[in-house]
Amino acid sequence: MKTKNKIIKLAAILTIIPFLGIGCKGSGTIEKESLEPVTLRYWQVFNEPGDFTQTITSFKQMYPHINIEVKKMRLEEYEDAIIRALAAGEGPDIISIQTTWLKQYQEFLEPMPQSVTVAATFYENNKPIIKLKTTKMPSVQDIRNLYIDTVQKDIIIGSSIYALPLSVDTLALYYNRQILNQAGIANPASTWEEFKEHIKLITTQDKNGNLVRSGATIGTARNINRAPDILAALMMQNGTEMIKNGKAMLNQIPENFPDKTIVPGRDALRFYTDFASPAKEVYTWNETIQEALNAFANQKAGYFIGYSYHLPLIRSLNPGIDIGISRLPQISTTGKQVNFANYWIETVTRGSKNKNEAWAFIQFATSQNGVEPFLEKARRPTALRALIANQRKDTEIGPFAEQLLTSSTWYQGRDIDAAEEAIRIMIEQVIKGSKTTEEAINEAVSAINLTY
Repeated sequence: MKTKNKIIKLAAILTIIPFLGIGCKGSGTIEKESLEPVTLRYWQVFNEPGDFTQTITSFKQMYPHINIEVKKMRLEEYEDAIIRALAAGEGPDIISIQTTWLKQYQEFLEPMPQSVTVAATFYENNKPIIKLKTTKMPSVQDIRNLYIDTVQKDIIIGSSIYALPLSVDTLALYYNRQILNQAGIANPASTWEEFKEHIKLITTQDKNGNLVRSGATIGTARNINRAPDILAALMMQNGTEMIKNGKAMLNQIPENFPDKTIVPGRDALRFYTDFASPAKEVYTWNETIQEALNAFANQKAGYFIGYSYHLPLIRSLNPGIDIGISRLPQISTTGKQVNFANYWIETVTRGSKNKNEAWAFIQFATSQNGVEPFLEKARRPTALRALIANQRKDTEIGPFAEQLLTSSTWYQGRDIDAAEEAIRIMIEQVIKGSKTTEEAINEAVSAINLTY
């Protein structure tokens, strides 16, 4: 509950900071030869400042007096830095936050207004003219029309829009072409049944039963970076209703589920942990193996389930690795396709003294014209429906983009760290045999619901 306690403490501090309203500046020509410069401080985690160079350059053609300083920070220090800065009244104007953090930070964020009015520079007869420019911001209906479905659910609280996304990532299946070739596997698995059969062909053990090569990096809690996401994807594919009426429902049979003898979340947990059970035919992974991404990069595993941002990390560890990327396996290729989204959103802090300018930049940076150069430079899957078809043609980004329309995430409460820890403990309990799958999942749901 470390993060949650910090947020509560920050809320008490910020009650003394005066609310800075958006304010309407009217319209018309400004009788002034130049504008006072405005600097927007923008804090990021996964993207390089250079990824925004072309977007910022295009934005400054209309708003040359607005400067954007993009600062990349380490994930491990990011939340603490935000909390300290906001408490001191020196926070950035724009922050990038994980979608699951939105309700946690809601009271410190400025909801997006219906429009923003900002001084802009126009040219008439090659002479700069400064006028107030009003830009309409996306409505709830616009969000639904412009972005993939999960975005509307993830960025709107009540009737207010709190953020806009630059991109949306999805879980996909990485594979080592040479390992699959040696195992006689012509194509990567498209279903989980195929995945299980491939695991048996790829996995090798020594005479003492120690794993020499793993079929896939799946089954445990601590040495798989995004284990909670992989398990959630399996649960959702199996028909689990992850949340209902503000409570986690991983251990429940959904109301309209066709087979009332099956608890889909519990069965997905059993399926996942079977890959870490020496007693199972699909045994392929355990907690003593090096971290999953490193194992895959070091060619100790045939499959790795990850996001697009993992690709440069893998190549940095092994530039010569021959890898392919395909869509996340499904229960059936002909049934309903379900994929898992994980992404960050861009929002304005309540304490910003330049809210209009900040929202104007976010609106431009996330629009089609503004975001295309960023996506190309950063190598990210789009959040916009209009760009999916083009990204599908990309051999690296294509598999992630192909899954966007069927992807979604789920709300894990106001303390994401505590919720993910509950999921990891649940996985460990099943692997160790200290709890049955039913006992473990019931305990995890109780822990997760404490964070709502």
